[in-house]
Amino acid sequence: MRSLKRHESEKLFAKLSKYLGAQTAAVHEVDGEKWVFRVHKKKIFYLRADLEKTIAQINKKNLISVGCCVARITHNNNIRIVVTALHLLAANAPTKFWVKPNQEQAFLYGNNVTRNGLGRISDAALQHQGCVVYSMGDIPLGFGVTAQSTAQSRRSESNAIALFHEADIGEYIRNEDGL
Repeated sequence: MRSLKRHESEKLFAKLSKYLGAQTAAVHEVDGEKWVFRVHKKKIFYLRADLEKTIAQINKKNLISVGCCVARITHNNNIRIVVTALHLLAANAPTKFWVKPNQEQAFLYGNNVTRNGLGRISDAALQHQGCVVYSMGDIPLGFGVTAQSTAQSRRSESNAIALFHEADIGEYIRNEDGL
């Protein structure tokens, strides 16, 4: 495992700030414990700092995973946030999007959400802002990017896209081997 390079760190925090906004700095310290991001085999992991010292003793070939995988580094050295980071985003995201029960399954199969499926949305949501998607029972289902601001979505047609899909918990089943 290694620490993030400067350009990787900049790209990761740019992606996280898209979803977390000003709360991005809060991910480094949770309940008085220090947390860090580390890279292992083109995946970025989020783990406690004291755990990092312990795993330094393990051979890299024998290490499969540690902590929580929050992102992947693509072949072009871009950063892609993965669904396993949902707990991190759900705990800190200021923008939330609730999906009606009739559109939950469509979202979980990887489809965008239309205005028909919009249950509620945070008041200050901007266009193209990252948000966490919840069921009407406040269960985090995934995350995406708003297609319209809150004001625009209230005036839009019922079949207009309200949220672009990024990741959902259905990926645990669809991409079981890749996660």
